[in-house]
Amino acid sequence: MKLINHIKKHKIKLAVLAVLLIAYGFCLPKQLFKDPTATVITSKNNQLLGAQIASDGQWRFPHNDSIPQKFSTCIVQFEDAYFYKHPGFNPISIFKALKGNLSSGEVKRGGSTLTQQVIRLSRKGKSRTYFEKIKEIILATRLELRDSKEAILTYYASNAPFGGNVVGLDAAAWRYFNRDASQLSWAESATLAVLPNAPSLIYPGKNQERLLNKRNRLLEKLLDNDIIDSLTYDLSLAEELPQKPYPLPQIAPHLLQKVALNQRGERVQTTIDKRLQEQANRVVENHYNLLKQNEIHNAAVMVMDVRTRKVLAYIGNTPTDNAHQKDVDVIDKPRSTGSILKPFLYAAMLDQGELLPNMLVADVPSQFGSYSPENYNKEFDGAVPASHALSRSLNVPAVRMLQQFGLDRFYHYLKALKLKDLNYNANHYGLSLILGGAESNLWDLCKSYGALSSTLNHYSENSSEYYSNEFVEPSFLASEKIDFGKKSADKTLFDAASIYLTFESLKEVNRPNGNESWEFFDDSKQIAWKTGTSFGFRDAWAIGTTKDYVVGVWVGNADGEGRPGLVGVQAAAPILFDVFDLLPNSDWFSKPYDEMQEVAICTKSGYRASPICDEIVTKHVQLSGLKTQACPYHILVHVDKTLSFQVNSSCENLGDIKHEAWFVLPPLMAYYYKTKNPFYKALPKLRMDCMGETSVVMDFIYPKNSNTIFLPKDFDGRTNELVLKIAHSKPETTVYWYVDDEYMGSTTAIHEFAILPKPGKHLITVVDDLGNERKRYVTISE
Repeated sequence: MKLINHIKKHKIKLAVLAVLLIAYGFCLPKQLFKDPTATVITSKNNQLLGAQIASDGQWRFPHNDSIPQKFSTCIVQFEDAYFYKHPGFNPISIFKALKGNLSSGEVKRGGSTLTQQVIRLSRKGKSRTYFEKIKEIILATRLELRDSKEAILTYYASNAPFGGNVVGLDAAAWRYFNRDASQLSWAESATLAVLPNAPSLIYPGKNQERLLNKRNRLLEKLLDNDIIDSLTYDLSLAEELPQKPYPLPQIAPHLLQKVALNQRGERVQTTIDKRLQEQANRVVENHYNLLKQNEIHNAAVMVMDVRTRKVLAYIGNTPTDNAHQKDVDVIDKPRSTGSILKPFLYAAMLDQGELLPNMLVADVPSQFGSYSPENYNKEFDGAVPASHALSRSLNVPAVRMLQQFGLDRFYHYLKALKLKDLNYNANHYGLSLILGGAESNLWDLCKSYGALSSTLNHYSENSSEYYSNEFVEPSFLASEKIDFGKKSADKTLFDAASIYLTFESLKEVNRPNGNESWEFFDDSKQIAWKTGTSFGFRDAWAIGTTKDYVVGVWVGNADGEGRPGLVGVQAAAPILFDVFDLLPNSDWFSKPYDEMQEVAICTKSGYRASPICDEIVTKHVQLSGLKTQACPYHILVHVDKTLSFQVNSSCENLGDIKHEAWFVLPPLMAYYYKTKNPFYKALPKLRMDCMGETSVVMDFIYPKNSNTIFLPKDFDGRTNELVLKIAHSKPETTVYWYVDDEYMGSTTAIHEFAILPKPGKHLITVVDDLGNERKRYVTISE
């Protein structure tokens, strides 16, 4: 009852008190500091990789929850010796300051504790009046009730001024001593502890003696308080003061730029391996110094851990100049792919059972409408094993394989790889898709090659099971977890055997001879790698993978200017292998036996062996490869005892006829194949005394169908002739030549015929003695 009466009697006072308590409770903002901060990225081990200055032009790192012990000790000893004892203000210090200021008639001493200084820093711009000082004391006591002493120290360390545009201990340690704050010596910590009290002392060449005296007095105090010993004191006195600010590290500037897009003003721990990044930077710089002599100014390198999909090195460009767009991050920019997509077509055809690794594919002059692909060396092999066509990056076989497989089917595989720069439909790209008709970027290509490697790893390590999310995006953020999805018996895109056989082919890529980096490359490293060169020598690619790492390289000019020599194997591959030399060796991929089966293979054709194949080898192939046809290039022929002529019962005793399996290619393939394969034995002729004919085939070598041809002139003004060529399975047969149904002449043995047609469209017809006929349209331009 008395309590109630007391409350009623003093209700106004109690109400006022309640209001004051509530105001006191809410007087302190939840977030003390709202200043913009620098964007800071660190390595996977939290080592500084780079920083981007805050939007207000200050080097102010994001708030750090920890503070090094040396600096903590120094700042307390210098600024506030009773910091751990007072409630936010020190009455004795305030009294002494007030007394001194009143006697002098001006403010000479503040008497502020570290807690009060934190409040003053957070209320920047406020005049230093006695009324403001009272506010600081109230807010300081509130801060002491809310946060720990250690937290208050971190507020101070992160926001105190250190001279010029340097704010906070973390930025100051790097700007003045070029190292992390945790690595500062006692002398360096003492230097930074005295700076916020008079930040102008740090300017080079100014007030160095005053700064030195303040530092040394603090060191002496540390000695007197038995915080440091005499030896440490003497060594600290001998240390020099900083003379000028250091530039902050810029070890991964383009990654910093990328992080700042979405996490500006934050401290971000990345997955970058600092040592590897620095070494790769030097590799790129060394090659850039060579490449720029050929006016090639830009390059990008990315290194990824296959097992974690974490980015270990990220070099978005060379250390070129602004005129050559040094700030452009090329890693995520679309560029023409060149031949870098060929392994995906090879794997897709294996996966669908339309190819075996060494199956012969045609490499002959080919024309698809108005599109006529050419090999880099302008030569043809006639027929070449598919694996060699891939490892040698032959263009004509690749286009023919794409036509056989189907443009839309292959496009479906590429879309499943999540190549984000594949923006048009399949018909837009046409067959040139496989030779660089589309665009992609280094990030997506490294992701795709890494996904293939990871698929193979997971299959071998998880009882022949796949993961449902193999083609997951890589990450450069340490905080992100990669989710590979659930295990499944079903493949994600390519089966493990197809990937393994593709890598086996890519492992056999021939390294060129020369004085370049190749001679330093350790051949014991087994790497599946591929190069690519875009049309017009604008983009050079090289991507390689092992069980553990993917390295991707792009070289070119950011503005798209082509340069002679800007080809994958010359410009990009040496960088690729120099970077691989920085990485640990990896074992080769395990063979996925559960997805493979031993099959008899025809040695000469690479097809499944037919009963009449003369040379057979047993190999492991993908299970889908069992659907492929048996060898079509071996036929059974009847020959005489010397194997020189074909014979039959009309001219030879049955007992003297030998039945031989003969490797026979179609005429156009055979024409070029025998130039590269001197042991190729053409089908023997039918002996003249025998009745009957063997099948005869002929085809044009030149011109290609619907070609438009320009006939150059000699120095004397005479127009050069057009030389027509055909291949005939029986060269001795006479062939008759017609132009627009007008007879021009005949050839025997060597079937080449020169004509001088007028400008316009012409029909060329050839007919042999046996009635076989071929036609070709050409257009002669003026």
